[in-house]
Amino acid sequence: MVNWNRSSLRARRTSEAGAVAALVCIGLSVLFLVLVGKQDTAMAQARVTAGWDRVLPLIKLERLPAVLPDRQDGKVQAIQVLDARNRVVAATPQLVSEPPIATFRSTDGGVRAQRMLCPPAGLKGCMTVVSYKVYSQPDGIWLIDVAVPAVPWYGNATALFLAIGASLLMTAMMAAWTFRATSKDVASVNAIRTGLAEITATGLDRRVPVPERQDEIKLLAETENDTLDRLEGTYQQLRRFTSDASHDLRSPITAMRAQLEEALMYPDDTDWPRTATSVLAGTERLQAIVTDLLILARLDAGVPMCLEATDLAELVGVELDRRPQRVEAIRNLQQGVFTQCDRLRICRLVGNLIDNADRHADTQMTVTVRDDGPLAVLEVADDGAGIAVELRQVVFERFTRLEASCERDPGGTGLGLAIARQIAEAHHGTLTIEDSARGTRFVLRLPRCDASLSR
Repeated sequence: MVNWNRSSLRARRTSEAGAVAALVCIGLSVLFLVLVGKQDTAMAQARVTAGWDRVLPLIKLERLPAVLPDRQDGKVQAIQVLDARNRVVAATPQLVSEPPIATFRSTDGGVRAQRMLCPPAGLKGCMTVVSYKVYSQPDGIWLIDVAVPAVPWYGNATALFLAIGASLLMTAMMAAWTFRATSKDVASVNAIRTGLAEITATGLDRRVPVPERQDEIKLLAETENDTLDRLEGTYQQLRRFTSDASHDLRSPITAMRAQLEEALMYPDDTDWPRTATSVLAGTERLQAIVTDLLILARLDAGVPMCLEATDLAELVGVELDRRPQRVEAIRNLQQGVFTQCDRLRICRLVGNLIDNADRHADTQMTVTVRDDGPLAVLEVADDGAGIAVELRQVVFERFTRLEASCERDPGGTGLGLAIARQIAEAHHGTLTIEDSARGTRFVLRLPRCDASLSR
């Protein structure tokens, strides 16, 4: 059953369309009726002129009968002829023995005078009466009075009923079409709303129905499905992240708990300094995981960054100077390559790349800063074993640790590269692994800025 309450979209749209259609039809109808009225008025004037033309020759030829014949086309036309003494000497049948229908005369010297009388003497209804002067008679001025029905502004009843009927029909058709079209749209929207209402955290694989019509509602449904795709992907990523984080946090906690319980069970046989050292290492790993998780949480939350123009070569040089390297670090740092960035976050990114290269290099790593048109580019390459092409995207996922990484850094969190890429994307940049002759080559690209912004 259709809901016609005040909040009904169908009711509002149908009423609005009906009102607009009615206004347009009224305007067109008025214009049509005015044109019909002018046409009928012109025809009435033509009948008056025709009556005058019919009687005037009879007066001049002195063949004027006492009773003038009616028109043969059935049109109402009343005529009187008055002599110089204002006596009716000839008239159409309906005015025989009637007094003069016109009591007015032209006062400005003209031949013709016209008025609307309601009614004229001897007639019924409102009529347009035209009085003509005839000057050629020897005994003075004669008059020819012609009366025709008055024409209303709308012309005639047929035109009025036609305009009203057409307006009502067009308004009804427009309202019905609008109601039908709006009902289809509302049905599609209701289906989308129902589909969204039924989606829960355990049913994120469901999607809203997409209408077949190529319109904005279809685009809305497709956009919502795309949003649900992203939501499902994010939710699955969150579940994996929670599971991996729980596992990585639980492992060192379990190991430390086991060591402490064993030490407490056999306190006299426990090497307490060694146990404390082992527990401290586990605590440091927990601290590293928690720190990385906090950084990721802030990045995910979109915490505002403190941006300033920074010389990328200078920043990278400082990071290289303050970090001890296991292998030789070759520097190719082009000065004056500025980028608008959050220094603390970019320092974290650069530090992660340098630590990763130093950990996996055999003998040396190469750090390069250069400009590439509108981009500032940082390359960190090592001469280690490298990363297989099919794993170049995997290493940027959270808690991903390759076998080689676990062997070289057992205490790693598996979050360093994920943090680095997310920092790059937060700066509208990219971080990728690209081909190199040997080892692995990380390439960071950030938008450049004018060096004057640093002043």
